[in-house]
Amino acid sequence: MNEEKKRFSPPTVGGSSLLVIFAVLCLTVFALLSLSTVQADDRLGRASAEAVSGYYEADTRAEAILARLRGGERLEGVDFATSAADPGRTTVSYACAISETQALRVRVVFPNGLGDDYEIEEWQAVSTADWEPEDGITVWDGETFE
Repeated sequence: MNEEKKRFSPPTVGGSSLLVIFAVLCLTVFALLSLSTVQADDRLGRASAEAVSGYYEADTRAEAILARLRGGERLEGVDFATSAADPGRTTVSYACAISETQALRVRVVFPNGLGDDYEIEEWQAVSTADWEPEDGITVWDGETFE
């Protein structure tokens, strides 16, 4: 019987246990990376939807203003300019806010005064945020590291 006890040894599980632990750790890391990617995509999707929604709301307001101008109305907040060379030609400019930092700028020319005959010169989303240029750039002087 002594011989039978000496021959029997329990199976070694150290290597396989380490492999399983490593696999679980890798899968956990991949799951967390996937979760953070999904959250970033969700934020990007919401911001994109908000931007598109804001643009189309501004576009709808701009179209409504243009329809009222074509009906001959003179609206507040709309700039009217007449040409010195052609007094019947009227240029109309206005803007509709898209967001805090963007607006839809519109410029329409009515060649015969306000009415159905018109030409759109500008219908563009523009930035309304203040831009501050940098005063200079940091250049290495060859001696010190910051």
